[in-house]
Amino acid sequence: MKPLTIGSTIQNNKPTHDGFWMPGEFEPHEGTWMLWPIRTDTWRLGAKLAQMAFYDVAISISQFEPVTMGVMSQQYEHVRSLFPPQVRVVELSYNDAWMRDIGPTFVKNGQGEVRGIDWGFNAWGGLKDGLYFPWDQDLFVKKKVLDIERKLRYDASHIILEGGAFTVDGEGTLITTEQCLLNPNRNPNLTREDIELLLCDYLNVQKIIWLKNGMLDDETDGHVDEVVTFVRPGVVCMSWTEDMSDPQNEVLNAAYEVLKHSKDAKGRQLDIHKIQIPKQLVLSDEEARLIDRAKQSYRRGSGTRLAATYVNFYICNGGVVMPAFGDKQDKNALEQIQALFPDRKVIQVNTKEIALGGGNIHCITGQQPKP
Repeated sequence: MKPLTIGSTIQNNKPTHDGFWMPGEFEPHEGTWMLWPIRTDTWRLGAKLAQMAFYDVAISISQFEPVTMGVMSQQYEHVRSLFPPQVRVVELSYNDAWMRDIGPTFVKNGQGEVRGIDWGFNAWGGLKDGLYFPWDQDLFVKKKVLDIERKLRYDASHIILEGGAFTVDGEGTLITTEQCLLNPNRNPNLTREDIELLLCDYLNVQKIIWLKNGMLDDETDGHVDEVVTFVRPGVVCMSWTEDMSDPQNEVLNAAYEVLKHSKDAKGRQLDIHKIQIPKQLVLSDEEARLIDRAKQSYRRGSGTRLAATYVNFYICNGGVVMPAFGDKQDKNALEQIQALFPDRKVIQVNTKEIALGGGNIHCITGQQPKP
C-alpha cells in the first residue's frame, strides 16, 4: 500500500486489520459534530422550532466539550451570530440534519490515532422506502468532516449503514436490530453472516447481539438507539413500558428477553436498567399543517405516530444530555439516568420538536473520540 498522508483514503485494509476499533460513546471525546436543521418538509414552521431545540442541545453539550455545527451557506451568518465562540460553525452542504446517520463513524487505535469510516447512505431505504430524495449532499458529509479534521478515511461506501443502527461497548460487543440491518432496502445482496463479518471487520467487535425489532413508529426501520444504549461496558439502559395496552409493550418485552439472555464479548451477563417511555407522539392537525409538503419526502400528516424515548440521549465528557417531552415521566427519567451516571452532570432538554422530525438527541449528534 502506498504511504498514507493526511486526508488519504484507505481503500483495501479494514480498521480491525489495522488495529483500530470503535470506542464506546462514554469514552473521552475530542468533540461533538452537529448539523443545523433547515428542511421545511421535515421540520414544521420553517424549521424554526427545531432550530431552537438544536440550539439548546448544542449549548448544553458545549458546557462539557467542543461542539462543531455544520450549516448551509445561506444560514451561516445567522447561525454564527447565534452561538458563542466556543461553538465552532462551519459551512457544510447536506440534505438534512441527522449527523449520527450521515456523519462518519470514528475508530481509534492504541497509539493515539483516530480515523473515520465513510459508510454508504440511502436516506433510510432508498428510492422505494427512503424518507427523502435526493440525498446527494448527505453522501459527502462524512468525507468533509474527515477532511476538516484531517483524519484518514476508510472507504465503506459500498455498505449502507447508519450510526443510529448500532451501539457498541468499546470492548467487542455490538447491539443492533434485524429490522434495520437485515432490511432488504439497505443491503439486499448481503446475508446476515455477510453483515456480521463487515461489522467485525470495520468496528472490531467479536459479539453481536441481534434484537428482532426497534420501536414501533420509528421511520428509520428500527434503529437501536431508540431501544437500548450502553451506559458502560456490561451495563445498558433500555426503553420500557409497564402498560400492557401500550403497542410498544410487545416490542420492548421481546428486546428485554434477548438482552436478559445475552452475554457480552467478555462473557458478562448484561446489567439492564429499564427507563419508562413517555406518552408516544401523534402529529396533531395544527402540527401537520405547519410542515411543508413535498412529493419526494416522507409525508408527516395529521395522525402520524412517532416514537418517543428517553434513552436516545448523548453521553459527553462529564455530562449527559437527554430528552424531555413535557411529559409526567420526564422527572423520573432524569432521576434514573442521573443515577446511572453518578460522575456526570445530566441535563434535560425539551426536544419534542426534534422527535416530531423523527429522532432525538442521539440522532442529531456524532462523537469524535479523543486520541
